[in-house]
Amino acid sequence: MRTATARVRTRGLTWQPLGHDRPVIAGVDLEIAAGERIGLVGPSGAGKSTVLHALAGVLGEAFPGELGGDLAVDGPVGLVLQQPGAAVVAATIGRDVAFGPENLGLPRAEIWQRVSEALDRVRLPYGLDHPTTALSGGELQRLSLAGVLALRPGLLLLDEPTSMLDPDHADAVREAVLSALEADTSLVVVDHHIGPWLPHLDRIVVLEQGSITHDVTPGALGDECGDSSAAGDLAVRLTAAGVWLPGAPPPEPLTIPEELVAPEERGPEIGLAGLGVDLVTRRARGTTRTVAVDQVTERVPAGRLTVVTGPSGAGKSTVVAALAGLLAPARGELLGPSIPLHRLRSRQLASKLGWVPQHPEHGFVATTVADEVARTGQTLRRPVDVDAVLEVLGLAHRAEVNPYRLSGGEQRRLALAGALAHRPGLALLDEPTVGQDRSTWAAVVGWLSGAAAAGTTVAAATHDALLMARADHRITLLGGKVAPS
Repeated sequence: MRTATARVRTRGLTWQPLGHDRPVIAGVDLEIAAGERIGLVGPSGAGKSTVLHALAGVLGEAFPGELGGDLAVDGPVGLVLQQPGAAVVAATIGRDVAFGPENLGLPRAEIWQRVSEALDRVRLPYGLDHPTTALSGGELQRLSLAGVLALRPGLLLLDEPTSMLDPDHADAVREAVLSALEADTSLVVVDHHIGPWLPHLDRIVVLEQGSITHDVTPGALGDECGDSSAAGDLAVRLTAAGVWLPGAPPPEPLTIPEELVAPEERGPEIGLAGLGVDLVTRRARGTTRTVAVDQVTERVPAGRLTVVTGPSGAGKSTVVAALAGLLAPARGELLGPSIPLHRLRSRQLASKLGWVPQHPEHGFVATTVADEVARTGQTLRRPVDVDAVLEVLGLAHRAEVNPYRLSGGEQRRLALAGALAHRPGLALLDEPTVGQDRSTWAAVVGWLSGAAAAGTTVAAATHDALLMARADHRITLLGGKVAPS
């Protein structure tokens, strides 16, 4: 049985990344006792992920910059990253989860026992030889968590661990985390939707503009967790700052100026006729072909906002990528465009559509935020009001920052801006609202709704119930097929 404990102490913790003109976090004083469970909350870009990276000891190594203040962490640490794909180290899920225990030098039998237990806990239903490249974003989140649970750390750090999961799988992940915690295991969780975690936490630490502004009990955030007389004032303040709290009414989407979103030409209607897509993984030992979706017959109406929904692993990302011409159908066809999108050259494709991937950092091509927004418009010789776009999406103060120095939520908004600022007639997005606070969610959804109202054909893969409620049309998938109505 593990006997190590974890205890965190920081004094004046400050981090200024290379190329930034000011610190991302400054003067952070924090103590976490062994066994304490902490929720770290705050608006997008407040520095929450940076604090987790500091506690994990990766600042200054994986991330260049200047680290100041004092930091002490006793015991082994496990970190689940906001971008789960960045943690994949092996070609199969079994080898990936085994990586950590192998590096601990554990006996082979114990390693594979831990692997099986961890995969069962996170409900990843595939064999040990299943390719990691065939996993959805939500499944990658569960794989990343399984790899950390297999280490049995004394300090568990979770960065948006359920952001790409449907409600049932999100509940399963929270249950897996809580059931895996031993009495002396400390937990720090960052989750924009902190409500489901509140009954299980001891403290809430509020981070705003890189500094801790509150350190309170969960009851201070709402009546569901207590009846403190201060609950109302703090909850109102945090809601206004963009924090999602239980019981708060949903935000209204922002009204975006039409000149920023109106397409150059009206978007097409696209039909899916018996669509089937296979994912192919090539390894030294052979080729694995996985059926991602099959027999999908649906339509994406022109000038409307369509959401593609379903549980994690249902095939949402595959359908949207096929609509974008990034995956060629193995069976069936896409109807609508005169030339199938997957046969177009990149410049032709960019003129017709904007694509926002599930992992936004995969699409960046420029060294500053402003240049990223301008690049496609410059290539196509279409005017783009870069300053106005950045202002709408809450990125104006980050215009000269390298895209890889943004927070996860900021990167996702930048990916949207870079893909859609040139006003294509077809906009295809994968989980566009992940990692957004209330204010930035309103900007993202306002952009999608405004673009659709102006004639853009918009389709987004999502688990976001609030985005679904704003949609004009829905495609629901289950097990790679259209779910029965």
